[in-house]
Amino acid sequence: MSFSISGKTAIITGSAAGIGLAVARHFLAKGANVMFADMDETKLGSECSEEAKAEGALRYFGGDLREKLTIANLLSATIDAFDRVDILVNASRQMRPSDPLNPDEDAVEAMWQQNLMTSLRLSQMTAKRMISQAEKAGATEGNIGSIINMSSIAARRTQPELLGYSISCAAVEQMTRSLAVALAPKRIRVNAVSFGSLMSASLQGALKENPDYHDVITAATPMGRIAGADELSETVQYLASDASGFMTGQIVTLDGGRGVIDAAAAPAH
Repeated sequence: MSFSISGKTAIITGSAAGIGLAVARHFLAKGANVMFADMDETKLGSECSEEAKAEGALRYFGGDLREKLTIANLLSATIDAFDRVDILVNASRQMRPSDPLNPDEDAVEAMWQQNLMTSLRLSQMTAKRMISQAEKAGATEGNIGSIINMSSIAARRTQPELLGYSISCAAVEQMTRSLAVALAPKRIRVNAVSFGSLMSASLQGALKENPDYHDVITAATPMGRIAGADELSETVQYLASDASGFMTGQIVTLDGGRGVIDAAAAPAH
């Protein structure tokens, strides 16, 4: 099987910074047509230079992806630019502390909307597009699309201060399994990457505020280091490619071994 994604069209959310940006750049380097999508249109525009756009393989779309109309417009812009969509990477995510005892704290609702509902709605609309384009092309064999979600080891750890984030990640993993079963007969695969010990934007921010976190995390990680975003990008490419063609409904863990030991004291990034 081939790991190639050359010539395929991918929508990658959260691509103005951090993990989403790393994955989008990686896909672009591997020959894919990439629609960079993010809520921060200004930052997105600064990352997607005019020179890169001129190559024809890159477009970008800024807008509030929590809104159904914005999602529909994102899909329309992708089809206008590349005629089709083959891969969706839901990398738009937010990590904020929560107060479990404060009912007025809106972090839970905010992360539920951004981390779960945005991915769910975009997955549903994109899957419909994948199905319709396959029917139009008369494609009756082989997989017709791949959806990859982003989760975290926080989904399986008990950290009350990350209540909203943990709940949303756990929900993303269940959404992945449910959509995988629902879409398997349609030949669309749905998988997720659950990560920890990865240099995400949220971890960079946490380390800036508290440099001691670095030693805490590496001490709790059997491999003794923090992974780079490029390592996640390679994993996402595998899930998007034909090499994982018989794989769906799986939560691939990328955490340097933290999930197989008791490391409750380490922050779940």
